Amino acid sequence: MSTPSEQPKTPEPSGVDLARVALRAAKEQAKARGAAAQQKKHVRRGGVLRSGARADGRDPLPLGAAINRLITERGWEKPAAVGGVMGRWPQIVGDTLALHCAPQNFDEDSHVLTVQCDSTAWATQLRLLAPQLVARLNDDLGHGTVRTIKVLGPGGPGRRYGSLRAPGSTGPGDTYG
Repeated sequence: MSTPSEQPKTPEPSGVDLARVALRAAKEQAKARGAAAQQKKHVRRGGVLRSGARADGRDPLPLGAAINRLITERGWEKPAAVGGVMGRWPQIVGDTLALHCAPQNFDEDSHVLTVQCDSTAWATQLRLLAPQLVARLNDDLGHGTVRTIKVLGPGGPGRRYGSLRAPGSTGPGDTYG
């Protein structure tokens, strides 16, 4: 039996083991030097990665920045903002109103937003709320973007008078000219 004071002796690293330890240490030092050099280079460039020696239009951009640049260059700010409103309609008007009224169209020339309601009661309600809704939309989109809201009631089926109809007929009033 061995006594507690006697520990098994660990062998001293041999030539191959020493070489492995030295190689690992050298790799870690090289990695640290490379990271420090890359960090210095990144700081010298102003913190922006570029494609060449100087910044130019060919440098890669994040997707959001590229889309914003395209929207600005083409003058699509208002249509994009209005499209965003149509996507966020429930957050703007509330879930209950959004359940019964949906935006259909925005005319950029006349600044009119057309909204379709599923019942005449909701159409009436929206007509009463239209001034407040125009103010809320203009706060979101910019002053004067939406001037009026055109409210459409529910669309019903086309009226048909009788089962026999002439081809191209539009109804009982089309015989007078």
